[in-house]
Amino acid sequence: MTHILAIDQGTTSSRALVFDSALNITATAQQEFAQHFPHSGWVEHDPSDLWSTTLQTCRDAIAQAGLNASDITAIGITNQRETTVVWDRETGEPVYNAIVWQDRRTAKYCAELRANGHDKMITAKTGLLADPYFSGTKLKWILDTVDGARDRASAGKLLFGTVDSFLIWKLTNGASHVTDATNAARTLLYDIHNGRWSKSICDLFDIPMEMLPEVKDCAADFGVTDPAHLGAALPILGVAGDQQAATIGQACFEPGMLKSTYGTGCFALLNTGENAVVSNNRLLTTIAYQLDGKTTYALEGSIFVAGAVVQWLRDGLQIIKGAAETQPLAETADDQQNVIIVPAFTGLGAPYWNAECRGAVYGLTRGSGPAEFARAALESVGYQTRDLMEAMHADWQDEGAAPTLRVDGGMSASNWAMQFLSDIIDAPVDRPHVLETTAMGAAWLAGQRAGIYPGMDEFAKSWAKERSFAPSMDEEVRAEKYAGWQRAVAATLSV
Repeated sequence: MTHILAIDQGTTSSRALVFDSALNITATAQQEFAQHFPHSGWVEHDPSDLWSTTLQTCRDAIAQAGLNASDITAIGITNQRETTVVWDRETGEPVYNAIVWQDRRTAKYCAELRANGHDKMITAKTGLLADPYFSGTKLKWILDTVDGARDRASAGKLLFGTVDSFLIWKLTNGASHVTDATNAARTLLYDIHNGRWSKSICDLFDIPMEMLPEVKDCAADFGVTDPAHLGAALPILGVAGDQQAATIGQACFEPGMLKSTYGTGCFALLNTGENAVVSNNRLLTTIAYQLDGKTTYALEGSIFVAGAVVQWLRDGLQIIKGAAETQPLAETADDQQNVIIVPAFTGLGAPYWNAECRGAVYGLTRGSGPAEFARAALESVGYQTRDLMEAMHADWQDEGAAPTLRVDGGMSASNWAMQFLSDIIDAPVDRPHVLETTAMGAAWLAGQRAGIYPGMDEFAKSWAKERSFAPSMDEEVRAEKYAGWQRAVAATLSV
């Protein structure tokens, strides 16, 4: 029993990875699942897809590793955050599809909250903004919209959870209704300063607090799986939202350390230690991790569309067949063209927080083609990251900003994209030897709780850099390109 099973339930796929006693990956299984877009700006998942793909990938990964379930010491879970599930306490059946973090259907209600002055109280308690991104207004929408849901919830018959809670409930056959502090901190319902659900916000949203899961440290006893699912009763000992798990996997344990993850979206977290720094630049104050009852905070910038813009090239425009094609295409783009994509497909996140604007393309000529679109797609991620870095530097200026950005996620594998990122932010970018930092963070949480992985200091020493990218772009070119991006964003926001 010297292996850890890490569940990485993401926005477009579910994955399971087996780590050995030295934190090496020995097996990986992955399954994509359907995305549902019932209306413009709405994004949903079928919760049964989340569960079935998670369960199957766990079984597949254990088998690929040549192990029995009894060889697994513990399970760590990391998950797409903010995505909202409501299910029946007795049957486990969801009352509605999972409403995904990208979903913007509650934009009007959030505008009402701001107009009525409730946003200041919400931000003071949660560190978040009154925005559709977070779980609380999604939960309210389900209770308000699904026939009988509010009455059933008031009667104690329904449960709410983010994806981690739902999966734990299913894995334990309803024995555990729990979450961790990092996921709770993304619901818009959790007081991050006092470490408890906020009654005043729940009352404002008319949400029965009996629906809410118990909140635990990131490394804790979350329950034991039913043997019928994986072949043995396995303890779940680590849980963290995907971006916090990546922060842990990148060993960003010191205040001032910064990481950025490039998956479906892009999320940059700056460790601020025991201080919950209030942003003056529309960043989020959130929990980086909570261990042994001690909370470590972070500033976070959230970009809704990063890797998703490449998926759009593939699935929407159908100008590529796979993500790997973007780099060679970008390398052949016409340098005399300056095509800019503002990928506001579901609005713009930090530091703009505009739920209503939509994507736009600028600078098209008769000569614009797939190569220019590919370059513009990759560049859009760099530009958006610089937006976040500018805001973070302003908020963290008294403490000094991290000189180097640690990156991970699927898009970080693109040398072209990472070199442009370094160029446009004018700072070194370090890519780790192990890109699976999100799953590694979840695995380390569970493994150190189980006693088979080292503590924080030794784990941090094991972090290894695969490649560093240094800025080489001329300052005048950098300034000109970023000014063009800023004009494009301003034009998008004005529509």
